[in-house]
Amino acid sequence: PSPVAGARRKIGVAVDLSEESAYAVRWAVQNYLRPGDAVILLHVSPTNVLYGADWGPLSQAQQSPRTPETQKQLEDDFDAFTASKAADLAKPLKEAGFPFKIHIAKDHDMRERLCLELERLGLSAVIMGSRGCGAEKRGNDGRLGSVTDYCVHHCVCPVVVVRHPDEKDGGNGQPVVTDKDARVEEKGGK
Repeated sequence: PSPVAGARRKIGVAVDLSEESAYAVRWAVQNYLRPGDAVILLHVSPTNVLYGADWGPLSQAQQSPRTPETQKQLEDDFDAFTASKAADLAKPLKEAGFPFKIHIAKDHDMRERLCLELERLGLSAVIMGSRGCGAEKRGNDGRLGSVTDYCVHHCVCPVVVVRHPDEKDGGNGQPVVTDKDARVEEKGGK
């Protein structure tokens, strides 16, 4: 039986092996998940194995000619690296005692594959990390371009976007969204 079978809610956390993904997993454990939930860490690997979330594509000049054997070895090494990084991202889930499984898919269109996998897995919601560089910072040309923006508009389940706190937010590691003290002053300063 799957570790997520029988869970009240199946919550997905989309991970691209970045620090923003790691933050989204930690945020989910601290703020979103509740007893009885199970988590599916979902990663979509691009079919071009020389692309990764942390290092970007290699230029053609850096790539050496490959034989089918070296290509297969490169793909196997990349798959092992991806599985290892995803397992590292799952540590907060393991420490908090939430059942989880890691689901890795491959596709040339990561955005569309992510939405399709979320639907196929029947998730209650998905949590995604974001660097805070959404459409409003790229311009108003109608082309969103980001996986997070695409999922917000195309996924069948609710999408929770967690923005990673960074230097421009004061760098103190506090969540970007905070509660404001909502005191109402009575007339006369009381």
